[in-house]
Amino acid sequence: MKLFLTEDFLLQTQTARALYHDFAENMPIFDFHCHLPVAEIAADKTFENLTDIWLRGDHYKWRAMRANGIAERLITGDAGDVEKFQAWAATVPKTLRNPLYHWTHLELKRYFGISGKLLDPETANDIYDTCTRMLQTPDFSTRSILQRMNVRVVCTTDDPTDTLEHHLKLKTERGFAVKVLPAFRPDKSLGVESPRDFNQWVGRLEASAGLAVKSYDSFLEAIRRRHDVFHQAGCRLSDHGIEHPFAQSFTLKDVRNIFAKTRQGRKPTPAESLKYKSAVTLELARMDAEKGWTQQFHFGALRNINSKAMATLGPDTGYDTIGDFELARALSRFLDGLERDGRLAKTILYVMNPRDNEVVATAIGCFQDGSLPGKMQFGSAWWFNDQKDGIERQIDTLSNMGLLSRFVGMLTDSRSFLSYPRHEYFRRVLCNLLGNDVENGELPDDMDLLGGMVKDICFGNAVAYFDIEVE
Repeated sequence: MKLFLTEDFLLQTQTARALYHDFAENMPIFDFHCHLPVAEIAADKTFENLTDIWLRGDHYKWRAMRANGIAERLITGDAGDVEKFQAWAATVPKTLRNPLYHWTHLELKRYFGISGKLLDPETANDIYDTCTRMLQTPDFSTRSILQRMNVRVVCTTDDPTDTLEHHLKLKTERGFAVKVLPAFRPDKSLGVESPRDFNQWVGRLEASAGLAVKSYDSFLEAIRRRHDVFHQAGCRLSDHGIEHPFAQSFTLKDVRNIFAKTRQGRKPTPAESLKYKSAVTLELARMDAEKGWTQQFHFGALRNINSKAMATLGPDTGYDTIGDFELARALSRFLDGLERDGRLAKTILYVMNPRDNEVVATAIGCFQDGSLPGKMQFGSAWWFNDQKDGIERQIDTLSNMGLLSRFVGMLTDSRSFLSYPRHEYFRRVLCNLLGNDVENGELPDDMDLLGGMVKDICFGNAVAYFDIEVE
């Protein structure tokens, strides 16, 4: 019987252990998609206590606590931080076989050195007090955490109307080794189903771009101005969180009329919305190609399905689920239109529904053009899939349908500064799969060959793929 969470955690064979410890373990981290609050990095924030850094904003934990019968006041409500942590500690023993059990104890071990002690109601107070004392020290400020976890690049997720003031502050500072860059997230530019919210956002766009938006054409010009500003700030990636690809036929006259209708406060029909979104997404993709950016698309999240919770708590509180949208036909049309015009940017596609793994993995193979290795990428296992089984399925699909060796690897996709062991978790799963293949005679026992691929997937491929200098 193996002990829990040793240094050989998840590594079932000698080959897997060698691959991880000799090649993967000490590789830096290139976190090209996350939701870390850049203001907290710029301020080099320290956290009040373990609840402050670990439970706020973490809807993975919130969902588990609700499933465990924890009252909402102890999750997102007005309970004190100690009470909330105790409620989480009471939940942890019930998360056996959920990835949260692994992540929780990995994070306690890697950040706070807590080993051989499981989080439960009996240990909760001691762990809370120990970690809270440590969090008060400079070693646990946001910047110190990033450096200690060997993070070299962080790409946050930023609305086009964002001032980027915190990014610009970090850009001018010396002595901080982590490069923190914005990523362009223009999802709100598509939100014509809600004219009120859309028009409020257009007002912010006008202010940030310094341009009155009186038409669809001036709207695109305002977005382009912000795209230019982001580029000057070091941005080299866009990101789109949409249910499915948009590739409906449209005319410019159609789209201008739909935009005008929305600006007048009238809601477009579903058919009109699809035409509008198809047009704007295409224009955004062309902007990315012109600047040599990488465009990322996250498909398949069905959001806010609990209307009562949405009304009470708002979005991003743990009430999203896996959707079953059709991808293949529209995705093919979208990518083909860009390729035909010579304006298909480097592209990473992520799917929430694992049934779509093969769809995306085979679609990208149709648009690899030889201009650079792995131009079209099947992104890492995302959201509900970023656990052992989901990671293995994504790796297996990419291996079977494409080139695993050119994969740009893992990302945190997290709002928490304690999430970087997700990269360790991914690396262990990767090395274990490869190690098993070697032990089974399915791959050669060539550690230079395999180890080089592991190092590339962990860090090297991302450095080569993104137009971002890494110190």
